[in-house]
Amino acid sequence: MNDAVNEPSSGYSDIDIMRIMDLIPHRYPFLLVDKVVQVDPNVGCIGIKNVTINEPFFAGHFPQRPVMPGVLIIESMAQTAGCLVVATLGPESEGKLVYFMTVDNARFRRPVVPGECMKVHVKKLRNRGNVWKFEGQAKVNGLLVAEATYSAMILDH
Repeated sequence: MNDAVNEPSSGYSDIDIMRIMDLIPHRYPFLLVDKVVQVDPNVGCIGIKNVTINEPFFAGHFPQRPVMPGVLIIESMAQTAGCLVVATLGPESEGKLVYFMTVDNARFRRPVVPGECMKVHVKKLRNRGNVWKFEGQAKVNGLLVAEATYSAMILDH
């Protein structure tokens, strides 16, 4: 997964926050993807999370040295993958729930702090029916900050 932003093959580009809220059911304060800048249906996508001091979790994690919790970085990967799923399956899948089933090989390389722009690179590894497996990487300024392999089940709400 490279850091380049290529023109998507699907006609999807720059999916803004309002459209993301059509695609996935998450809402503030748990919506952790602000924009999708690349989508290649059935292959992968790149989402953006602008990390600001206004995030509610920073009040307690940690007040003297705010750090984005690793589990929320993984959640940002999952939400970006949810956008990929909808781009792959089409409009009838909009708003479906995506439930984590597994998270494997999660690695956190360095903290993500307020003021940083995190690019979330998601690649679909495979899917069988409503179970999908992904590889995710989070990068800040092109440097890997976190990575994981995870699977999810897509269900109607």
